[in-house]
Amino acid sequence: MSANWISTRAWLLMLPLLVVMVSVIGWPLVDTVRLSFTDAKLVGTAGSFVGIDNYERMLTGSNFQRALVTTTWFAVVSVAAEMVLGVLAALLLNQRFRGRAALRALMILPWALPTVVNATLWRLIYNPEYGALNAALTQLGLIDSYRSWLGEPGSALTALIIADCWKNFPLVALIALAALQAVPRDITAAALVDGAGPFNRFRFVIMPYLAGPLLVALVLRTIEAFKVFDIIWVMTRGGPANSTRTLSILVYQEAFSFQRAGSGASLALIVTLLVTVLAAAYAALLRRAAGAS
Repeated sequence: MSANWISTRAWLLMLPLLVVMVSVIGWPLVDTVRLSFTDAKLVGTAGSFVGIDNYERMLTGSNFQRALVTTTWFAVVSVAAEMVLGVLAALLLNQRFRGRAALRALMILPWALPTVVNATLWRLIYNPEYGALNAALTQLGLIDSYRSWLGEPGSALTALIIADCWKNFPLVALIALAALQAVPRDITAAALVDGAGPFNRFRFVIMPYLAGPLLVALVLRTIEAFKVFDIIWVMTRGGPANSTRTLSILVYQEAFSFQRAGSGASLALIVTLLVTVLAAAYAALLRRAAGAS
């Protein structure tokens, strides 16, 4: 059987998948690009060609710049916290103690919950009238009166980061825990006999096994955090005073709330480009790490 026939048969077998991908992904993407160069409305008019006016208005507008700063801050802080908490949880669950299997199962629950359910639960916890957080802090004497954690610009974004970390750090913990299972016991035992302390054992013995898997977790969580929408929309809808409005929220508002399909499409493509650049940078980092190992 010739190599050309094998290649042709492979493409024929992939043809149904390629047709589906072009229909589901390709055509909407092409239509979004077309819309981004028009002043089309969501309902009522197809719009006329305006060139790159939409892109200029979006990139130079204060709304985009503020949303970009908010998105970057949310992604950096939440992912950093998730990585630290995930590694600490994995180190704990890698130890032998009674009830370890049950604790491992319970740790998966926040990640397994749908994001809308998780957001609703935290919105109830932060409730300014009967929320559990206000009750606990008041009884401990840490605050004098109930606060509206999601209603104050100074605390709303921090509250969202905490909710996002609670849901997603188990994913990092599971990846790190799987990597810890590959660490040879004799190496850690030898390091202990040689007098290496906990920090040195983690740095020189355990961390080399964790680096690759943690880099994968970092890539996944950074991209997801950068395009976050659902948890913020359920909890604050970008408020108060747009203090929690991320780029994804801004795209939704521009396209659907204000019904400006043209500018919404241009903003969506800008966000897509930013995420693509971020993913490409991380992919290069992964290849470099794989080559070094």
